[in-house]
Amino acid sequence: RQFEQELMRIRKVAEEEAAAQFGHESGFYINSLTGQTITYKGQLTPEQVSQYYLDLKDPSFVSHLSLVHSRFSTNTFPSWERAQPIRMMCHNGEINTLRGNKNWMYSRGGIMGSDYYGDETSQLLPATGDHMSDSGNFDSVLELMAKASDRSLPECVMMMIPEAWQDNHNLSESKKAFYEYNSAIMEPWDGPAMVAFTDGRYIGATLDRNGLRPSRYYVTNDDHVILSSEIGVIPELKDTDVKIKHRLEPGKMFLVDFETERIVPDDEIKEQIASQAPYKEWVDDNMIDLEKWTSVSGVDRPKMKFNDTNRRLNMYGFSQEKLEMLLLPMAIGGKEALGSMGNDAALAVLSEQPRQVNDYFKQLFAQVTNPPIDPIREEIVMSLVCPVGPEQNLLAASSEKHCERLVIRHPLLTLEEMETLKNKTFKRADGSVAFGTQVIDTTFHADSGVDGMLHAIERICDEAADAIQGELGEQGVQGVVLSDRLAGDGRIALPSLVAVGAVHQHLLKTQQRPKAAIFAEGGDAKEIHDFATLVGYGCDGVCPYVAYEALCKMNADGLVEAKTGNVFSDEDIMTNYRKAAAKGLLKVMSKMGVSTLQSYKGAQVFEAIGLADEIVDRCFTGTTTRIQGTGFEALYRDLMRFYKEAYPDSTKNETPLVRNDGQIHYRTGEEAHLNTPQGMVNLQVAARTNSRDA
Repeated sequence: RQFEQELMRIRKVAEEEAAAQFGHESGFYINSLTGQTITYKGQLTPEQVSQYYLDLKDPSFVSHLSLVHSRFSTNTFPSWERAQPIRMMCHNGEINTLRGNKNWMYSRGGIMGSDYYGDETSQLLPATGDHMSDSGNFDSVLELMAKASDRSLPECVMMMIPEAWQDNHNLSESKKAFYEYNSAIMEPWDGPAMVAFTDGRYIGATLDRNGLRPSRYYVTNDDHVILSSEIGVIPELKDTDVKIKHRLEPGKMFLVDFETERIVPDDEIKEQIASQAPYKEWVDDNMIDLEKWTSVSGVDRPKMKFNDTNRRLNMYGFSQEKLEMLLLPMAIGGKEALGSMGNDAALAVLSEQPRQVNDYFKQLFAQVTNPPIDPIREEIVMSLVCPVGPEQNLLAASSEKHCERLVIRHPLLTLEEMETLKNKTFKRADGSVAFGTQVIDTTFHADSGVDGMLHAIERICDEAADAIQGELGEQGVQGVVLSDRLAGDGRIALPSLVAVGAVHQHLLKTQQRPKAAIFAEGGDAKEIHDFATLVGYGCDGVCPYVAYEALCKMNADGLVEAKTGNVFSDEDIMTNYRKAAAKGLLKVMSKMGVSTLQSYKGAQVFEAIGLADEIVDRCFTGTTTRIQGTGFEALYRDLMRFYKEAYPDSTKNETPLVRNDGQIHYRTGEEAHLNTPQGMVNLQVAARTNSRDA
C-alpha cells in the first residue's frame, strides 16, 4: 500500500511540474503508474486498440481482470488523456453537479490532510480541475480518497454515489446511518451514471440512485464474470454456458473480491462497511436538527408591522401581479402557480424596466442522453435535506466529529428558524459552542453610488472571512447570516444573489467555505427561481421575510378569505408557501436530472444572459455568459429605481402603491412583450384582408 501511495505522489508531482511549465493541454499525461493495473487507452476505435498496443496481442500476456470502455465524446472535446478507462474507473453517464463538486473539493484543500502524507498532502491537491472531464474529476477524487485515507475502494464509491436513503423504507437502519453520516462529509456526485471501478483487488460497478444507465451481468459455468452496459458484447457466448444472468439495479453495487475469490452481494458488502463504526450512535448524538433546536429555543416570531410593507415590496421588486398570480396561489394551495404559452416578456438585459439579478439567469436542463426525473412519481430518490456548517478533514479516519453539523430539512427557513440562527448558539454537553452565527449587514448608503455598492460587496466578503476565522486564539463562527433587514429610507440592500454569490466565491477561493454555512435573510427572494438561484450559487438556507410579510398582510386585509371563502391563519399560509416552494425546487432540480439539494447547492447549473463579465467573475465565477450587457453601473441604476419606487422624492411622506410592471400581463407603458394588443389587431386585419401593410 505504501508503494502505491508513493507512486501516486510521484505521478501527481510530475504532472503538476509539467502543467506549470507547459500548461495542462501540453499532452504530458501518465497513463497509469501503479503496481496493480495497467491502462491502455487513446483516441482509438475499439479495433485499433490491440493494433496500437501490441501487448494485447501477445498470448503470454494474461490478466485476471479487464475493464474496457468505448464511447464517443459527447460533452467534452476529445483528447488522448480524456479517453477512458482512466486510473481507477470508467464511466457511462454525466455528472450534472460537476461545477459544485469541483468547487467544494477545491475549497476542502484548506482543511484536508492525510495521516500518511502529512504536510505533503498539498502535493496531491487540487484533486479537481477544469482541464479534466467530469469522469476525470470523479476518478481523481476517487483515487485520492482510496489511497490517501484508510477507506476501501467500495466505501469510497458508496460515499460518492450513495443510493437513495432518505425516504427508502427498505434500507436497514445501519445502512441509513452510514449514508447519513457520510452525507455530512461529502455531497453526492449526482447524475445518470454507471461507474465501473477497480484497484486490482476489487473490480465492480455501481449504478446511480435513479438507475438511468443500463447495466447487465452474466456469470458463466466456468466462473467468468461479464458486466456490460450493452447486451451481446460477446456474441460467441452461448446461453447454455451462462449460470447467472441479471441486471444491476438502481443504487446497487456489483463487486468481485479477488482476495476471497467470490462475488460479494450488494447487501453483504454494504452491511459490512456500514457496521465498521457506530454510525447511528454518532449521528443521533452529534447532528443538530434546526427544526428541533428552534422548537426548544423559545424564540418567538418577530411581530409584523404593515405600515411600510408597500415600500418594502417596491424596493425588493415585488409587483401586484406577482403577489396575486404567483405568491397567493402558493400560499392557498401549497402548489406553484401554473401559467401557459411561455414567457413573452423582454429579457432582463433588454428590458427598460428595472429587473432583479435573478432574472438574468436561465436554468440549464438535461440534454442528449441525460434524462430528467419525474419529481412526483420518483419522489423517493429526491431530497431537500442538507447538512450545513463546518466540515472535517475528508481524509481523516471516521469519527463522531465528522457529523457535528446542522441539518436543514427545508431550504426556506421559517421566521422562527432565522431568529434562532441569529440570536442563539447551540452548545454541547461540555458547554462549548457547536453552532453559532454572525449577522452581516448587506445594505449600503443610497447616495454612495456604484462605488458604495462595490465597497459593500468587499466589506461583506471580508467580514464573513474574519468571522469564520475568529479572533486570535478564539474560535470563529460556524455560519454567517447575510441580512438586508436594515434597508429602508437612505439605505439600499445588495441583491441577495449578489451578496451570497460574492461571499460564496470569496470563501471558495480562500478555502474557507467548508468551515461555515451561509444563510440569507433576503427581502428580494420570492419566486421558485429566486430560491433555485440562491441555492445554486451556494446559499445554505434563505428566509424570504418580505414575502412572508406580504402574504400575512394580504391575509390581514381579507384577500385570502375573499379568494377562497375559507379562513387561513398566518401559520397556514406560510406553511403552504414553503410547501409550494419545496415542490417547485424539486421540479427545477429534476429538469437537470439532479436528485438531492445537497448536490444542487453550489452546482451553478445556470447560464447568464446579458450579465457583464465583471459581475460574473466576481460573484458567479465559472458561469457561462455568452452575451455581455449589464455591469455594476447598470445594476446600481436598477437598484436605485426600485428604491425611488419605495421612497419617491415628490411624495416621500405618503405610502406608495405597490407597483405593477406588467411582466406577466401586457400593460401600456410598462414591460415590453412579444405579443401586444396592437400586434393581435394587425394579425387579424392581415388574415381577413390579406393586407401586407398590417
